Amino acid sequence: MALTQITHHDLDGYGAATVAAAFADPGRIVHVSRYSDVGPVLDDELKRLGRTRTPETLLITDIGLEEPTVIFLRRFGAMNRTRAADAQHRLIVLDHHASSIEQLRRHDLAPDVELQPTTLLRFDLGDPNVTVLIDEGCCSTRMTYEHRALFATRDIEADRREDLQALIKAVQALDLWRKADPAFAGGLALDEVFWDNVANVVPIGHPWHDCFVSDLLLAVAALLRADAAPAEVERRAVTLRAEIVDKLLRDEPDDDPHLTTRMRIARALARSDTLFRELSDKSLLSFGLDAGTFQRVSDLVMASGRARRLVNVQRSGSLSFRSCDGTALEGAQRFRGGGHRDAAGGRLPNGSTYSIIDAVTQVEAGLNPPQPDPAASPFAALKNWKG
Repeated sequence: MALTQITHHDLDGYGAATVAAAFADPGRIVHVSRYSDVGPVLDDELKRLGRTRTPETLLITDIGLEEPTVIFLRRFGAMNRTRAADAQHRLIVLDHHASSIEQLRRHDLAPDVELQPTTLLRFDLGDPNVTVLIDEGCCSTRMTYEHRALFATRDIEADRREDLQALIKAVQALDLWRKADPAFAGGLALDEVFWDNVANVVPIGHPWHDCFVSDLLLAVAALLRADAAPAEVERRAVTLRAEIVDKLLRDEPDDDPHLTTRMRIARALARSDTLFRELSDKSLLSFGLDAGTFQRVSDLVMASGRARRLVNVQRSGSLSFRSCDGTALEGAQRFRGGGHRDAAGGRLPNGSTYSIIDAVTQVEAGLNPPQPDPAASPFAALKNWKG
């Protein structure tokens, strides 16, 4: 059964994704960075699952069960009941926020069984294919590990298990803010490495993104397992990152190890079919690239002749245009922006966006609006009228 994971865009969310990927092969991992995006992301997922004929498993970790999520749970159950018994999807929700418990009770959903440990609560939504577990005393990374039997398709080797346990220990101490825990300092170091590398090396949307971040987290966890001090973790993180990139680029024909890590990765990103969407005017759109990555990658894309104009869209709604034919400024001006002829910026009219699909819809409407149909004009009937 295919597995999709929706998880929070922070260390605990990626820790949960790292654990899930150790015991299964998620086909898709969706990282939600803002709680305001949870509702639209879940709406899109519900529509996708409704269209999918074969049953799938959806694993939701660390996003908090606020109003949009509880509504999604209800709608998921209703959708599942309309499907044949052998085509029903499975839903697994693993969370640890106190507000999630309050929100569920507000919707008349009370825990049905007290489990061990005593902080673990299970909520019954009337569907055996839906499992909702909330544990305030446990981070989502640890919950994903402890409840892996719900989705696991394989076991792992002892060394990898020990690295995972070191990762869980560090994330648990940090995420629950247990400053007296000896693992807390290591958790802080792990968190620093995570935020230094999560977005500006292999961006979200590229097939290498999750394996890059997970491999880096596990490599740091191995250092912590060997009692490395935070300062040593900081020093060695650059080397660990380079070693992971070496592995990723091993079979790339144009790799140049004399370049920096980001310069090397940019060449692979520029060839990616998944990182960009082509607009109707042949411009390429990317989503959520940091400024440095977009600068490097857009230059390589244009140099290859693949596109003459690119636009990068941030979740906040800011737009960056690059071109090699002077059209970047023209594009930015359609979004209340300005700048140079080949490097300019603007803002989305809606103010923000939550996915690359939503970004394409908004940018396409402003950049390439449909031409009015002359036949629809109230004056069309008078065009050939001779009075």
